Amino acid sequence: MPFITCDNKGSEHLANLRRLVNSRWLALSALALLVLFCPALLDISLPQLPMFAILAVAGLINAITWWRLRQAPDATPYELFSHLLIDVAALSALCFFSGGATNPLVSMLLPPVAIAALTLPVRCVVAVGGIALSAYSLLMIYYVPLPMPDATRATRLHLIGMWLTFAVSALMIAWFVVRMTRLIRERDAELAAAREQGLRDERVLAIGTLAAGAAHELGTPLGTMALLAGELADEPGLSDAVRDDINLIRQQIQVCKGIITGLSRRAGADRLENTVLQPVDQWIDSIRQHWHASRPQAESRLTLHGTQPAPRMVADPRLEQALLNLFNNAANACQKAIDLSIAWSASGLTIEIHDCGPGFPPEVLARGGLSSFPTHQQGSGIGLILTRSAIEQLGGKLTLSNPSQGGALARIELPQVT
Repeated sequence: MPFITCDNKGSEHLANLRRLVNSRWLALSALALLVLFCPALLDISLPQLPMFAILAVAGLINAITWWRLRQAPDATPYELFSHLLIDVAALSALCFFSGGATNPLVSMLLPPVAIAALTLPVRCVVAVGGIALSAYSLLMIYYVPLPMPDATRATRLHLIGMWLTFAVSALMIAWFVVRMTRLIRERDAELAAAREQGLRDERVLAIGTLAAGAAHELGTPLGTMALLAGELADEPGLSDAVRDDINLIRQQIQVCKGIITGLSRRAGADRLENTVLQPVDQWIDSIRQHWHASRPQAESRLTLHGTQPAPRMVADPRLEQALLNLFNNAANACQKAIDLSIAWSASGLTIEIHDCGPGFPPEVLARGGLSSFPTHQQGSGIGLILTRSAIEQLGGKLTLSNPSQGGALARIELPQVT
C-alpha cells in the first residue's frame, strides 16, 4: 500500500516507466565510464569499489524492471514513483563518495524531479522534489572529499563538470518533454474524437426516439389515406391517367406502411438474434430493387468487381438504411442514372455511389466527420448523420468527395466479409 496516492492511468505509467528504464541504461553506462576513466584522465582519486557497487545495484534493479515490463499489462504510479526515488538515492550515493555537493554531478538530481513533474500527480512531485532537496542539503555536510591540492585546477574541473552535467540534464529533460508533449497531443486528439463521437451518438439517439414516436403517430393518417385512395379508385368515370396516379399513391402508402411496420422487426434484439447471411451481390441488388420500388422514376447502374462466388455478409438493416439514404441523396442531386460500384476482396467490401450532380457543397465536405451537417434545399442533413453513424457502428468508414470527372462520390469501406 503506497503511502502517497497517485491516481493516473496504468497504461500511461507503463509507457513512462519503460522510457525511464531505457534512459537509465544510458545514464548508468555514462556514469560507469566516468568512474572508470576519471581517476586516470583527471588525476583524481576516487573510491571506485563502492561506486561500482552502487552502479551494479542500480543496474540489477534496472534489469529486473526491464524484464518485468516486457510483458506487463500496466504499471502502478507507486512503481514509477519508487524508481524515481531509486535514481535519487543512487545519484546521492555516488555524489557522497565523490565530493558531495561540490561534485557537479549533484545537478543530476534535477532530472528525476522534472520527470516526476511531467508524469506524476502533485503529491508525488512534491515528495520527489523534497527528497531530492534533502539529499542535496545532506551532501553539503556529509560526503567524502576529493583530494584536490591545486585550487585553480579544481575550479576548472568543477566548471567543466558543471557544463557536462548541464548538457546531460538538458538533453534528458528535453527528450522527456518532447515525448510527453507528443503523447499529450495524441491523447487530446483521442479525447476530442471521443467527445465528437459522443455528441454524434447522442444526437442519433435523440433522432431515433423522435422517429419512433413519429412512426407510431403516422399509422393513423396513413391508414386514412389508404382508405380514401381505395374509395377514389372505385369512383366511376375516372380517366386511366387518374387511376394510374391513384394506384401510384396507394403503392407509396403501402411502402410507407411497410417501413413503419418494419421498424420494430429491425430493432435491437430481433436484428441480433435473426441475422441472415446473404451473398454481397444479391444483397446489394435486393436493396437496389427495393429502392426502385419506392422511387420508380429513378435509374441506377450496378457494377460488380470481385471474384465469384461473391462472399456472404450479414444483412444488417442499419447498413441497408444507410445505403437507401445515399441512394436518395444521389437521385435528388442528379436526374440521370446513378452509378453503383461494389468491390470485394479479402481485405473488405467497398461500395461507391456516384451521381452526376453538382457535387457536395464545401461545407458538407468540411464537416463530413462532425456531428452535424448543414441544411440544404432538399432536407436538414440528418440523413448523412444517420448514415455515418450506422456505418461507423459496423466498423466501416464513409468518405465524401467530389471526383475530378464531376458529380459527387460517397464511398463506404467495410471490414472483411465472410
